[in-house]
Amino acid sequence: MAVKEAAKGLRVNYLIIFLSGLVLLILAVLVFLLIIQSIYGNYELSQILPTKNNLTLLQETKKQKVAILYSKYTENMLEPGSTWLRDNIDTWKKFISNAKFQYDLISDQDIELGKHYEYKLIVLPGSKSLSDKELVNVKRYIENGGSVFVTGGPATFSDEGKWRGWEFFTEVFGMKFNREIKPEETYKVHTLRGNLPITSQIPTGYALKIATWDRPIYAEVLEPRTTQVSFWYDFRKEAGLVREEIQKSAGISFGTYGKGRFVWFGFEINSVLGVQKDFIYFEKLFNNSVNWLVYNPTAFVRDWPDTYEAAFLFIPTITEQPNNIINVNKNIGGIKINPTIFVDPNITINNYQILKSLKEKGEIGAIVDIGFLASPEDTVNKLFSKEVQTSTLKFAIDTLKKLTNQNVKAIMPLNGYYDDNTMQAMSQLGLEFLVTDSLTDRSVPEIRTRNNKQIMIITKTARDDYEVVRNYGLTNTEFQRYTYEEDIDRVLFEGGLYVFKVHTNYQLLPQYSSVIKDVLKYAKSKKMWITSLEELKNWWLSKGGVEVRYDARSARRIAVELNNPRDERTIGIVVQVNLNKKVKNVEVSSDIINTKIPKYSLSPSGDTIYFYLDKMEPHETRSLIIDYDNVGS
Repeated sequence: MAVKEAAKGLRVNYLIIFLSGLVLLILAVLVFLLIIQSIYGNYELSQILPTKNNLTLLQETKKQKVAILYSKYTENMLEPGSTWLRDNIDTWKKFISNAKFQYDLISDQDIELGKHYEYKLIVLPGSKSLSDKELVNVKRYIENGGSVFVTGGPATFSDEGKWRGWEFFTEVFGMKFNREIKPEETYKVHTLRGNLPITSQIPTGYALKIATWDRPIYAEVLEPRTTQVSFWYDFRKEAGLVREEIQKSAGISFGTYGKGRFVWFGFEINSVLGVQKDFIYFEKLFNNSVNWLVYNPTAFVRDWPDTYEAAFLFIPTITEQPNNIINVNKNIGGIKINPTIFVDPNITINNYQILKSLKEKGEIGAIVDIGFLASPEDTVNKLFSKEVQTSTLKFAIDTLKKLTNQNVKAIMPLNGYYDDNTMQAMSQLGLEFLVTDSLTDRSVPEIRTRNNKQIMIITKTARDDYEVVRNYGLTNTEFQRYTYEEDIDRVLFEGGLYVFKVHTNYQLLPQYSSVIKDVLKYAKSKKMWITSLEELKNWWLSKGGVEVRYDARSARRIAVELNNPRDERTIGIVVQVNLNKKVKNVEVSSDIINTKIPKYSLSPSGDTIYFYLDKMEPHETRSLIIDYDNVGS
């Protein structure tokens, strides 16, 4: 009986159970939504519901793939047995895979039937022969928002191998064909601009070597929707008007057509030559190009302090007629500048008073004879041994220090070239700067470390007065000024460092020295950063010490990590994050407590965010989350 009564007391309240379960379900959904938001940022509920549209998107794996065209029409134009196209396709497969993308090979018929619309990006490698139907479908694909990666002269021939011309090239890419490079030249130097989305984290002015067997193309940008990324013109070897030659010799470009995007290389990717670092930088160029085409971000630390697009270094040099050094101060024209004046110690022995007066004009550097090479490839001549170079450098800096009571930090090899023995000797003697006439692979400084000591190398980035006055024979000051200004414009276009080196027996002659004032004023009017060796090194080390990592979490969120691994504080750094698409309503936060959010701004075009880091302490890391709304989404 007691058991029955106890059983009757156990009643189940289904309403309470239902309500409790409903509360738990709501809490679970809220927690799920919070987790989704914390990882992927802002979203709309319609984007995560298991609707037919969302489930269809999950199944459309081709949208996440790249289509590579294997054009039989192009292959039919080649000599029987040629593996040229197959070799190019194999290289594209490797690069696309390395960029973490899957790919499908598609045929001319696939494009004719419109099957390429299923892909986010299509590649047209060396596809010079396309049918009329392919042409129409490729244009329609880009107009409707597709992206293409193209090399060479696409669609210049019909599917029957008949010459069609450059109309497709001009219409879609907004460029004009100028000429092909003759294969008689073994290779051609190809210079990259800096601070662009597709040259992110590549040294400004980097010079790729491109083989000419595939007849690379010179082109000219005609429309503002297309951006020139590089040029074939080589100021080191070629004559002509610099501004015009650069404009007419584009070799890489990117831009838009309708709602879509393109990247064009005027050479085949199998044509890149060089050593390991050349291929490393080319792969970065390739990956950046793909990221821009598929709307993925890129980021880098800008080369120069905010508001400056390039830098300017003034290098007076005392050779013959040393008294003309007085024309430096006469022609600085009130511009704040602290030049390093280079002098041969042997000259100072008989010109003690001149050297003594230099203490008030700037820092002192030594011109030193460390041996002779006719060119970097010279196998006959050799520079001096490490021991001889060390003793020569020590004599030079000790002599100048006795006469000026200044520590000498910079050297300039008399004949322009240097080697690793030079670097080792410099580190042993505490020298910090090497200014050389060697032509290297960039138009910005390079830091090399020897024996845990950092040495800044400043190489030749423009024509000096030896070329302008001595070699060209330009005695008219207007012509001199115009020649220097052309090089300034070129370096501005690249975004690099302009090295203005003048000598006492040429540009510093009384009848020519007024040009110096004009050149300095021109550089200042172009908002170039007029700097000194010491200031430049401090900035470059600081700038180079900031590491940037980034990751696209979703269509509306990017995670950016800024890190200063050095033992010194960094000051005044600008980090550029290329979203590679237009956005609005940008918000920056952090998922780490007490992280200082730097000042930032969105570019007028709405596709780039700039972070202004007033300072970063040694070993400081800032983890930032960028949320935004996509324009037109």
